Amino acid sequence: MKKNRVLITGGAGFIGSHTADLLHSKGYKIRILDNLSSKTHNGQWPTYLKRDFELMRGDVRYKKHWYEAMRDIDYVIHLAGWMDLTPDFSQFASVNMVGTANLYETIVKNNLSIKKVILASSQFLYGEGEWSCKTHGRVFPGSRKGSDLQKGIWDPLCPKTGCEIKIVYDNSKESHFPHPPNQYSISKLAMENMAMTLGKQYAIPSVAMRYSIVHGARQTVKSAYSGALRIFTLQMLSRQNPTIYEDGKQTRDFVHIQDVANANLAVLESSETAFNIYNVGSGRAYSIIDLAKMVSEKLNVKVNIAPCGKYRIGDNRHSVSSIQKIKKLGWEPKHSEQEAVSDFVEWVTKQDSFANINKTHKSMLNSGVIKNTTL
Repeated sequence: MKKNRVLITGGAGFIGSHTADLLHSKGYKIRILDNLSSKTHNGQWPTYLKRDFELMRGDVRYKKHWYEAMRDIDYVIHLAGWMDLTPDFSQFASVNMVGTANLYETIVKNNLSIKKVILASSQFLYGEGEWSCKTHGRVFPGSRKGSDLQKGIWDPLCPKTGCEIKIVYDNSKESHFPHPPNQYSISKLAMENMAMTLGKQYAIPSVAMRYSIVHGARQTVKSAYSGALRIFTLQMLSRQNPTIYEDGKQTRDFVHIQDVANANLAVLESSETAFNIYNVGSGRAYSIIDLAKMVSEKLNVKVNIAPCGKYRIGDNRHSVSSIQKIKKLGWEPKHSEQEAVSDFVEWVTKQDSFANINKTHKSMLNSGVIKNTTL
């Protein structure tokens, strides 16, 4: 019996390599397309990739690389992308948006028979998401004002004129209208729109995965522009206090990498997922301060865990996903955040080079990504 062949773009990276390992263990043949970015891989294939994987160095911005990579392929898992909160706006467009357009253009123009495309999206395209007001019911406050953030007003206000009632955050559902707050999430929403629209028009079964913040081993330590777990760990290994923005009470949905790989498998193998969007997270809210405490405990390092008096442009107050939809496929998260922190810390301590946290922080200040409050 012929084995199904899966192309994983960005397959040398964090989510891609774990997904490749799992699919390989289930009998799939794996081909990886990766540009081995200097930000992550420094031009070298990681040693953790299995010898059975077919490795192709290439860039999703080039259609000829897509064509070469998709020959004789049954499924595509498109994970390659530009991320972080850097002001490289054109990169988000050229890598994420044009790269995805190239994927569909290559399939259509070459009449390729692809059984399913699975696309990496993000929970952050919900923006501040949906909140509840006792007076006005469901409200969507939109992005927070810079003038409020400078004053240390962290929680969004009810957008209805004259309303001063405190509003309460609701976990984001796939049915919620997106309000992308930054360049990364804008590009992800565009990718989703291409996948859903072009996929339907040209009968290419497509699925978008709105990943929450994924943690675990193999997460790169060569970049520190985003990722609280990565930043906190590198800071504490250097005996520095963690950089905690706002008041530290903002919450995030963290999910273990093994759970994400299993979600990718579940969606790939289900016959019910075409042209659907799925949240992939733990469904649990963790404060940033609580995450810093987990890292401190795992490293057994005593540091001052307190807000630093700064905030980042484009951050949401809360980002937590409802995962009821994907649970209907029989998937559910099985690993705790404590496990994810433990796995990541153990991975980091075995690495021989790290991003320069202080240099990165200075760069983000100079480019206006990080702002000081007036408190």
